[in-house]
Amino acid sequence: MSVTDGHVVHPTREQRVQNGLAARRGTPVESLADLGESSRDPIALLESQAQSRVPQLVPVRYGRMATSAFAFFRGAALVMADDLSRTSDSGLHTQLCGDAHASNFGLFATPERRTAFDVNDFDETYPGPFEWDVKRLVASLEIAGRDNGFTAKERRKITRACAAEYRETICRQAQLGNLAVRYSHLDPTTEIAGLGGLLDAKMEKRTRKALDKASRRDSLQALEKLTTIIDGHRRIISDPPLIVPVEEVFADLDAEAIYDELYGRVHSYRATLQWDRRVLLEQFELVQAARKVVGVGSVGTRAWILLLRGADDDDPLFLQAKEAQRSVLSYYVDGPTFRNEGERVVNGQRLMQSASDIFLGWQQGAGADGVNRDFYIRQLRDGKGSAVIEEMVPKGLKLYGRLCGRVLAFAHARAGDRIALAAYLGTDEEFDEAVSSFAVAYADRNERDLQALHDAIEQGRVKARTGL
Repeated sequence: MSVTDGHVVHPTREQRVQNGLAARRGTPVESLADLGESSRDPIALLESQAQSRVPQLVPVRYGRMATSAFAFFRGAALVMADDLSRTSDSGLHTQLCGDAHASNFGLFATPERRTAFDVNDFDETYPGPFEWDVKRLVASLEIAGRDNGFTAKERRKITRACAAEYRETICRQAQLGNLAVRYSHLDPTTEIAGLGGLLDAKMEKRTRKALDKASRRDSLQALEKLTTIIDGHRRIISDPPLIVPVEEVFADLDAEAIYDELYGRVHSYRATLQWDRRVLLEQFELVQAARKVVGVGSVGTRAWILLLRGADDDDPLFLQAKEAQRSVLSYYVDGPTFRNEGERVVNGQRLMQSASDIFLGWQQGAGADGVNRDFYIRQLRDGKGSAVIEEMVPKGLKLYGRLCGRVLAFAHARAGDRIALAAYLGTDEEFDEAVSSFAVAYADRNERDLQALHDAIEQGRVKARTGL
């Protein structure tokens, strides 16, 4: 769109189609298969991230990444961003997840209490070329398929199906109106019924079990798992280094001063919420906080859980405050700057998801070391569930990859020019083949990067702590 004499001028549908076709001429679809060469040092890139992380947790990150090719890939968003920056760029930008691997999709409860399936990690969200997200997703499926022992033929079917689902969904979204695109979502319960004969009885049972388990993941379940009763009071358990109450993390500081600071942080976070949700949050009081290690790539960034009490001890609310650092994509793509990286994450998530957590907000403040840090905050558990990629059979991973491709297309269509994207992607299978070929090449590179990490650990360049 453009602005003329104060009026916003929107391009016509035909102009948007022509923009997509022009992008296709400038960057042919087949060129998306090319990975190209790179002399970057993957360990140096990972070490650069370690500089701003909790030192004693960095070995945990390396230990988790070293367990498999898929685990390494999950933690190497910066490494892949560097690689993608050296490939052909379609020029068609949208809001990206930035780390769209297969384990960053999952189940969660919407504000209307329905179960949704969508992208669920936005630490790296940032505007960029649409294909970067698709390539990371499809490459993750190729890598997971190798780890699971699938044949090359099986993996090709999985990656092509995911790319095709993305392409076909974008083309369908291009035919819809703006509101219909905004409201598009995937209902996992309905989707299971719609798959019909594609699911065998065992797979359908496992999927329904995952849905049921996710629906029972809430603050009450977290209360039972993460807390205990000490001297008649509910307290978060201590399980270093994975869970450490704030009083132990800052044992040299006055506990009362710590909680005075936390009360102020919660109050400032509350101001970022929608008004009715502020009123709801005000009905809870802060009980305790603890540092909690999460994920693979995020290990070492500061992540806290906050236990709040409602009407009584049986009315808990668990929040997670996760440090938001600069998106890895922002080093390679020209885009906006942000006064608060937590706000970046929240705005990107709200834009890309069909529905978001009612307590999603952000906060900023100086830590005990005087360093100013940004955080985004959400419920710790609210119907959340993730697929166990490592346990999937070929048919299951193919179906799962299709669902991921579809919801990623929903997200990109909301945030970008779906009509230009559809024109670029086309109705043939050229895009599917190109992205699938890229995934094979990237999986090969990822295996070399994993070996580089193993070598760095063996040589003492980096320290790894395993089993956590």
